[in-house]
Amino acid sequence: MTLYKGPFVCTGCALLCDDIAAEIQDNRIIRVDTACRKGVSRIKGCSSPMSCMVNGKAVDIDTAIKEAAMILKSSKHPLIFGHGNCTLETQKKTIELARKIYAHIDDTSSFCQGPLIEAILNEKLPTCTLEEVRHKADVVIFWGADPSNSHPRHLSMYSYFPRGKERQRGWEEDRTAITIDIRKSDTAALCGDKFYEIPINGDSEFINALFSALSNKVPKTSFNMDPKKILELANILKKSDFGVIFAGLGMVYSLDSLEPLLRLINKLNETSKFYLIPMVGQYNMRGFDHTLFKETGYINRVYFGREKIEHGPQHSIIELINNNVVDAALIIGSDPLASLPGEIAKKLANVPLITIDPCNNLTSQRSKVTISSALSGVECAGTAIRMDGVEVTLKQIIETDRFSDEQIIKQIMGKI
Repeated sequence: MTLYKGPFVCTGCALLCDDIAAEIQDNRIIRVDTACRKGVSRIKGCSSPMSCMVNGKAVDIDTAIKEAAMILKSSKHPLIFGHGNCTLETQKKTIELARKIYAHIDDTSSFCQGPLIEAILNEKLPTCTLEEVRHKADVVIFWGADPSNSHPRHLSMYSYFPRGKERQRGWEEDRTAITIDIRKSDTAALCGDKFYEIPINGDSEFINALFSALSNKVPKTSFNMDPKKILELANILKKSDFGVIFAGLGMVYSLDSLEPLLRLINKLNETSKFYLIPMVGQYNMRGFDHTLFKETGYINRVYFGREKIEHGPQHSIIELINNNVVDAALIIGSDPLASLPGEIAKKLANVPLITIDPCNNLTSQRSKVTISSALSGVECAGTAIRMDGVEVTLKQIIETDRFSDEQIIKQIMGKI
C-alpha cells in the first residue's frame, strides 16, 4: 500500500525545513517532495547502511554494545566526539556518559562555528530567527558563505526570495542581498554588483575599512578596493531597518578573534538594527552547543575530571589527538576522519574507535566497534535546534528495528 504523508522535518542541514512530504510504500520512502537535493538524499536513507561489527566481524547489537562499554570502561582518557547529527535527547545522554566515565567531550564547533555560537549564547552578538528574516529583513549579507550550495533552500525559504509580512515586494524591491567572499560563488552571482571580493584572510582588514566608512572616514585597504564601493556599502547598511549577517566558515576561519566583528555589529546598531546568524552545517550542531552550555557553561572542549570540569583549547579533539592524550574514542553523529586535518586524522585512526551511525563512512571503516543506529528524523523522532537557535520537533517517518542513538547510549551506560 502506498501512503502520502507529511509534513515532516528534514535533517539534511541546520535549516531543518518543516514542510517535507514523503510517499511511503511497504515501509520504504520512494519519493520525497519539497526537500532540496541534500534533503532528499538524507531522507531516503543511506546508500551504504552500517552494520554492527567488532574487529571487522559482523556481530549482533548486544555484542557490539558490550564491546563498546568494555573499551570505554577500561580507557583512562576517553573522548566522546560528534553529536552534530544526533537529537537533543541523545546529546543529553552522551554528556551524562561523559560525566560517568570522566571523558573529554567535543564537537565540530571547536574548529568551525563555535566562536559565533558562544558569543550569541553569552549575549555578545545579537541574533534573530529565520522567520524574522523572512518577514522583516531588508538587507541580508552572506559573509564567507554560499547558501546556494551549502543550504539550498536558504534563499527561497527565508533570506532572499520570500515575500514577508513587512517585505511584500520581496527581492525585487524590498530586499538587498550582499555577498562578501574571496571568490564569486553562486550566491554572489545573485547579488550582482553587491558582491565584494576580498583576498584570503582579508576579512579583518575589510571590517576595519567598512568601520571607517560607517564613521564617515575614507576607507583604505591594502588590496586596493575602490573606496567608493565601500562607502556605498556603508550607506546601504546605515539605511537598513532590519539587517542580518549570515556568517559562514569563510569569515570564521579568517578572523583571529571576534573583536573586529563585535566592533562592526555595535557600530551598525548605532543607526540600524543588525543581527547575526551562523551558517551551521550539521542539523543539530548548534543543539549540542546549547545543551553542553546549559550543563557546564561551555559549548565545547570540556573535560569531566574526577574533581572538576575543565575547559580550554587543550581539550579540543585536535589538541587531544595531536598530543596523544586519548586512548579510546566514541564517535557519534559525525565522520571526523573525513573532516579533520590529514595528520590529525591519521593519528585518530590509530586510536580504538567506536562509531555509532546509520551509515558507513570513513571513520566507521577504521573503527574497532561499529553500532548501527536509526536515522534521526526518519526512523526515529526527537528534537533539534535550528541554525538560528529555534527548537524543532522531529517526527518519525518509517518504522525500523534499529535502536536510536539515545537507546544505544543508554545501553552502553548500563554496562559500564
